Amino acid sequence: MSEISKKVLMALSRVRSPADSPNVVSMGTVRDVVVDGGKAVVLIAPGPEDAPSMIESIRLVASGVAGIDEVSFALVDKAANAPVDASAPGPTPREPKPGRRSLPVIEPEAREVVPPPPPRSASRVSREEASRHPRDAEPLAGVRHVIAVSSGKGGVGKSTISTNLAAAWAAAGYRVGLMDADIYGPDIPTMFGAYGKPRMKDDQVIPLEAHGVKLMSLGFLVGEDTPAVWRGPIVMGIIRQFIHQVEWGELDFLIVDLPPGTGDAQLSLVQLVKVTGAVIVASPQDVAVAGALKGIKMFESVEVPVLGIVENMRGFACPNCDSVHDVFGSGGAETLAGSLGIPFLGAVPLGMAIREEGDRGEPTVIGRPDSAEGRALKAISESVVDQIEQLAGQPAAT
Repeated sequence: MSEISKKVLMALSRVRSPADSPNVVSMGTVRDVVVDGGKAVVLIAPGPEDAPSMIESIRLVASGVAGIDEVSFALVDKAANAPVDASAPGPTPREPKPGRRSLPVIEPEAREVVPPPPPRSASRVSREEASRHPRDAEPLAGVRHVIAVSSGKGGVGKSTISTNLAAAWAAAGYRVGLMDADIYGPDIPTMFGAYGKPRMKDDQVIPLEAHGVKLMSLGFLVGEDTPAVWRGPIVMGIIRQFIHQVEWGELDFLIVDLPPGTGDAQLSLVQLVKVTGAVIVASPQDVAVAGALKGIKMFESVEVPVLGIVENMRGFACPNCDSVHDVFGSGGAETLAGSLGIPFLGAVPLGMAIREEGDRGEPTVIGRPDSAEGRALKAISESVVDQIEQLAGQPAAT
């Protein structure tokens, strides 16, 4: 085995999923590494319990080794180190065994940016950052708590929760920033009614401010109809820039509104900065709850505490018949929280106040604080602070 292959294997011995399990090399998920001219092929034998986030961790850690420019994967038979022969009879990666999830070969990520990029091109992420284990991430200077708001699937109101957490905390006197990391669907500018362009000062971006909250979003940098056609390394670079090249100043909370799922943005965030905890958002129906479970497991695998679960869009109060209709069901996220022993932060009813206030650029806790939705969102903001203080063992603000 070459020296550089040994270095890659040594680096991969830091990857664990879940956090308390053996590393992927000792447990046999990674069988070998073949390096040829800067191109590394990682031979893996994944099991049905292996999460996609673990595979992405392997890719990022391997690519962080000096001398490695590209990383791809090859499946090997669980009982041997030989690669699976796609021409041989029987199941192959294209025809998985029943009950076992197949893992496609992951091709090297493209490094081009489809124009137009942000005014300042995304900073290249260092190899050390790309290979860093989340437990080694450093706190963000001047920021007491970085809070991730995430969901397993889209359309559950994650940005609504992020917006109202930020606005409620600012109204309560906390110093708050909101970073819109949903690169492909940046909704925060609309929800805050903020449409200006950030300014530069001494090589730092000055965030916009609305309702007492400092804001940064890709939506401030590109047109509303401009698609963000970017792949993994570019996404990580943009998140890095939003964290380290924005003048956030002194904050009690920096909320990070993540895109749905468990991909590049989530892993990039926890590698680049120390995250205090994550708030998981789900609607009541089974498909959303299943997505929330994946998100919870992902954060657990990278050793980020889950502060709790919010159930959004629970019950519609009919204004004409005085009855409540559970359009999306009721209690699914609360049941999940109970089964996992995770705090249930509260439920938000499905109503007009959130839609109307969001469309006109005002958080519900500011524009309609006495509505059922406004009261629920304010109570959730207080519950999250309680969880942060319990976790930190000290007040959330000084």
